[in-house]
Amino acid sequence: MEKMLTTEILQIKVSDVTLTGDLTIPENATGIVVFSHGSGSSRLSTRNRFVAEFLQQHGHATLLFDLLTPEEDLDYSMRFDIKLLTERLILTTDWLLQQARTKNLKIGYFGSSTGAASALGAAAALGTKIRAVVSRGGRPDLAAKVLSIVTAPTLLIVGGNDEPVIGMNQQAYDLLQSEKNLEIVAGATHLFEEPGTLEHVAELAAKWFDKYLDSGR
Repeated sequence: MEKMLTTEILQIKVSDVTLTGDLTIPENATGIVVFSHGSGSSRLSTRNRFVAEFLQQHGHATLLFDLLTPEEDLDYSMRFDIKLLTERLILTTDWLLQQARTKNLKIGYFGSSTGAASALGAAAALGTKIRAVVSRGGRPDLAAKVLSIVTAPTLLIVGGNDEPVIGMNQQAYDLLQSEKNLEIVAGATHLFEEPGTLEHVAELAAKWFDKYLDSGR
């Protein structure tokens, strides 16, 4: 049975910029998954939207938003400014905790590519406010300095044919002290474009968030 959803486009003021986001809340949601996109990606990413829609049907609210303004995204170096992206994710999370419709939702992060580093950096800073983190084809190694203080249960998902990134995730996995798991999706490359692989990612992520955000189906 499909969930009844409410969706709105947000303008989120953080520091001196305004970020655009798409907020979707299923009926009776108890958790929200905030997406932290990777370099060159955006809230319009077809892959992340596919995962978001899957999570919504599992009862989780989702926020897909852009960590950079369109003008900033033209500067290639800003896409790899993990410190800036992490700060903005923290500020956006604080904003959600102040809004009537989201303040009581348990928060999880879904990070892809470099977005996984900002998600883990924000999780380290916010402690128990973040209940779970999932990384898809991520670069958690870029947050190596803070991985040991992440308290949120963390799931790292990597493609079986994405060999350099497998090693980076194994290094990050060893540094994490929280509950953790590393899933390698057989036959998948970095973007999970092979048939069935993105569906597998969505299922793994939904199971993780079902467990830690406690949203009823």
